[in-house]
Amino acid sequence: MPDFRPVLYILGLFVSGLGATMVVPALVDAALNNPDWEVFVAGALICLFVGGTLVLVNHSKSMLLDLKQGFLLTAASWIALPAFAAVPFTFGELDLRFVDAYFEAVSGLTTTGSTILVGLDHMPPGILLWRALLQWVGGLGIIAMAIAMLPFLRVGGMQLFRMESSDRSAKILPRPAQIVGGIGGAYLGLSALCAACYWVAGMDAFEAITHAMTTLSTGGFSTSDSSLAYFDSAWVDAVATIFMLAGGIPFVLYVQALRGEPAALWRDPQVRALVGALAIVVMVIVLWLWLHQGMNPYTAFRHTALNVVSVVTTTGFASTDYSQWGGFAVLAFFFLTFAGGCTGSTSGGIKVFRFLVGGILLAAQIKRLAHPNTVFVRKFGGRPLGEDVIVSVSVFIFLYVAVVALLSAGLSLQGLDFITAASGAATAVSNVGPGLGPIIGPVGNFQPLPDGAKWLLSLGMLLGRLEFFTILVLLTPAFWRG
Repeated sequence: MPDFRPVLYILGLFVSGLGATMVVPALVDAALNNPDWEVFVAGALICLFVGGTLVLVNHSKSMLLDLKQGFLLTAASWIALPAFAAVPFTFGELDLRFVDAYFEAVSGLTTTGSTILVGLDHMPPGILLWRALLQWVGGLGIIAMAIAMLPFLRVGGMQLFRMESSDRSAKILPRPAQIVGGIGGAYLGLSALCAACYWVAGMDAFEAITHAMTTLSTGGFSTSDSSLAYFDSAWVDAVATIFMLAGGIPFVLYVQALRGEPAALWRDPQVRALVGALAIVVMVIVLWLWLHQGMNPYTAFRHTALNVVSVVTTTGFASTDYSQWGGFAVLAFFFLTFAGGCTGSTSGGIKVFRFLVGGILLAAQIKRLAHPNTVFVRKFGGRPLGEDVIVSVSVFIFLYVAVVALLSAGLSLQGLDFITAASGAATAVSNVGPGLGPIIGPVGNFQPLPDGAKWLLSLGMLLGRLEFFTILVLLTPAFWRG
């Protein structure tokens, strides 16, 4: 059996940190005489008490984590923290049932962006800010998990980036703690820049700050039920598109760029593949809307660029109802739901590097068929691909499709139609946000879904964010033996 003390100690720190974050919306509501400030204070005290108790009771001399403890901590953090984050939704002015509050909190912390809330335009500012903070904090946690935990746990081929980081860490910053600090600084700086750009584009200060937090975290929560369509501004759309793309790029590259290596941003094969694929998809859909739907080319480009980047980076913002663009566009958006951004970014999805690895394997297999006696070295970014990486990536993609299929079946058993069930499963596992169809589409909402569907979607969001194996390994008896 693993020693739970280091896990509970660090979990206590996370819970305490979440409680400290609740002070921010409490101050905003108190300044505006909104009674919800009391709920945020009570939630903060609960988190600080529970978190502080875990820290004090479980403190020991050695806080180093082994493999089992790493799996436990990663899974426990993402499952437990939404329960505490749901407190303001449950006991505040919204008075949500726990299933709805937990769904909203999971969607926030996993930066999925699916919501059960209606009437955002008239909601208390503290709640709107809390939703944005959950996504902003969740986005930072996702980066840390992708850089520190998943490569260490060898999940889904992520060990490839553990090798890269161990070779290059000295070139970025001299110590791991400074790497984390550098990434945090880049995250904060880009968020501030995004907020400033939104403000210049026409948002008020509150809207600019909240949307900046949910843009760079590729979360997609908005202050309006209409999402970015509420602003109906080409400048707002342009800012959102640029910073959603920024959120989908590995943040370690920003640290390198700030330390005098700006070319690192373009040298990364993930970034080149992401930008190239986005350009092709946007141009194809723009041509479709222009030639087959009669849409003005400028309007088509403006809305296509934002919505394609939003779905691919798993942000979930929408500037229009793209489900009305015709069968080709709807099918394209469904498949784009699975794509995702780069590893080390705030995006969800399968991730660009796994598609690149798949392409490398396909090319190698074709060459092997043509030249059976030749040995081909499979490389990613100039580095040989080990068999363990290849197997991990292959199994991950298979499991990804299997989980989406099973979740779709489960949602269908809840009485949902095929489009809602399939797109709901895909958007949950990929952490995108809106699905397709009239219920959960870009102009829809997850509130009408039955409770069973909401629990299944919450599970899907957690599985997708934890990349499956982090939870599934805990269900195997062999994990708990020895």
